[in-house]
Amino acid sequence: MSSSLGTSLTHYLIEEQQKHAGATGEFTLLMNDIVSACKVISSYVNKGNLIGILGSAETENVQGETQKKLDVISNDVFTHTLMRGGQVAALASEEMDEVHNLPDHFVRGKYMVVYDPLDGSSNIDVNVTVGTIFSVLRAPEGVKDPSEADFLQPGTAQVAAGYCIYGPSTIMVLTTGQGVNGFTLDKDVGEFMLTHPNITIPEDTKEFAINMSNQRFWDAPVQRYIDECLKGKEGPRARDFNMRWVASMVAEVHRILTRGGIFMYPIDSKIRDKGGKLRLMYEANPMAMIVEQAGGLAITGPERIMSIKPSKLHQRVPVILGSKNEVQIVWDYHTKG
Repeated sequence: MSSSLGTSLTHYLIEEQQKHAGATGEFTLLMNDIVSACKVISSYVNKGNLIGILGSAETENVQGETQKKLDVISNDVFTHTLMRGGQVAALASEEMDEVHNLPDHFVRGKYMVVYDPLDGSSNIDVNVTVGTIFSVLRAPEGVKDPSEADFLQPGTAQVAAGYCIYGPSTIMVLTTGQGVNGFTLDKDVGEFMLTHPNITIPEDTKEFAINMSNQRFWDAPVQRYIDECLKGKEGPRARDFNMRWVASMVAEVHRILTRGGIFMYPIDSKIRDKGGKLRLMYEANPMAMIVEQAGGLAITGPERIMSIKPSKLHQRVPVILGSKNEVQIVWDYHTKG
């Protein structure tokens, strides 16, 4: 279908806004800023070494991870775009140590945004799909400069969540709590167009994604589940499974939204003292909201991800998400034995 006949993300947001009495349009304006930032990041990702922005920045973020040049650039783009729009009260990023408060003369809005500006960036130099993950929260009323404590809201409090994936095409996936929709960037006209309406994850799957090199470190419930998958038709699951592993959460989740599957980055003995590998606020919560809104499940192992009350901004958690029936099996193995 021609883009001229489709629904743009801007029009989609306006139509959704009109369904809510008393809507002020501030969320629509915020999303327009997020869209603008993602378009710029997409352009940088596509150009890569043509403009000399691949490789290490020779710095580390608060988690002690080596930053890529594009990590720093993407964080700057996202931060500066959102702080100037007048719709946010404060920002928090995986790449920044603390809450980013606005300069005194900037207009404050009623939202706060947390984000991973370039998920999967360790793979950027080998041209593997990367993306931006974001989560929108409500800011406390009457607070000029929100603190870390104001950000520590459970995933159930999210106003919206989404990601933008930079692959063969640039696609934004968004939920506002009323299902999940995907929009593809038409670079000829500069608009995201609705191409994946009402995304639903198949309840059953024959595909799992996990880093098998960590197998010897996993806890018993995950060992049991993967062992049963590997036994195939001759095992208790009575069917053959395929394994995938991209090491880019955006790419893994996008595949699951497209055709089903289960993604697992479970707790293991190597990272137990850290609480997990993935960040609750920037990665786990927004992806959990998207997956649940698409009919899937998202857990740490023994508990629902979005029910966790965060204890700190850069908190890490185990993540297991995807097709409902497969995740339920892993959940049962953790809680029922």
